[in-house]
Amino acid sequence: MAFQAVEICVYGADVLCPACVQLPSSKETYEWLEAALRRKYPDQPFRMVYVDIFHPPADDERKRALAQTIVEEDWVYPVVVIEGTVVAEGNPRLKTICAEMEKYGYRSL
Repeated sequence: MAFQAVEICVYGADVLCPACVQLPSSKETYEWLEAALRRKYPDQPFRMVYVDIFHPPADDERKRALAQTIVEEDWVYPVVVIEGTVVAEGNPRLKTICAEMEKYGYRSL
């Protein structure tokens, strides 16, 4: 399978999700996930992006639309998206995220 570098977006907010009081913040989850994936897939590039659901980037309509959906439909955040596919909501599982990345040719070393 050919390798394809992916974009991993973590959608969240500075304020904790009401259902996630005992869990890490969205920013902490983003930082943990990036560190874990860089260790698991060294020398295999990917792009990590954090999107504040209350202040999404003005120049990216897809990210703005998903951020709006997360807010309006009361999704549990953080929400992890890989190449446009939602792979985790709330407390993300590394195993699930890695399984999605491996569909794009990533291999654990």
